[in-house]
Amino acid sequence: MSDDAAPWLIVGLGNPGPDYAGNRHNIGFMVADLLAERIGGKFKAHKARAQVVEGRMGPPGPANRRVVLAKPMTYMNLSGGPVTALRDFYKVPLERIVAVHDELDIDYPTLRLKLGGGDNGHNGLKSMTKSMGPDYHRVRCGIGRPPGRMQVADFVLKDFSSTERKELDWFVDRAADSVECLIAEGLERAQSTYNS
Repeated sequence: MSDDAAPWLIVGLGNPGPDYAGNRHNIGFMVADLLAERIGGKFKAHKARAQVVEGRMGPPGPANRRVVLAKPMTYMNLSGGPVTALRDFYKVPLERIVAVHDELDIDYPTLRLKLGGGDNGHNGLKSMTKSMGPDYHRVRCGIGRPPGRMQVADFVLKDFSSTERKELDWFVDRAADSVECLIAEGLERAQSTYNS
């Protein structure tokens, strides 16, 4: 399979199960769910310990891309295993992998897209980088820092506040748009449009 024929693998990072569904840490899952809805697919279990949807994304013509949307089902800090298994199964080059995740060092609701880099203490990225190196795309969804003395772990595993929820649909929608733009038009275009 030539690299051109290889699909893009878009990984929403989060924790499985209803207890975590609305958590800040699960914004990656929220974006993946919206993208699945947009391409008209339903998540199905995959042997790689993930849920996946296969489909096409982007405008008709050459910018229309094969995509695999994935939600690892192993809990955040073990995300690298399922992502690596999916990469091997679908023969995806590293530069066609996109991780969508929450980011503490960016204010809510701000997006930043980049290729490669560190993990900033994010356990999902840490696990992915350990499994396959750092050179994949990231769509970083800013959630800001915890208030006062709240522990980071408590903050990311709490649901968005009622104030934040007013903008959450818009934020998830914009993050999904940025993924589509990245895949159809490339990183620079997506950065200039969505990095705020």
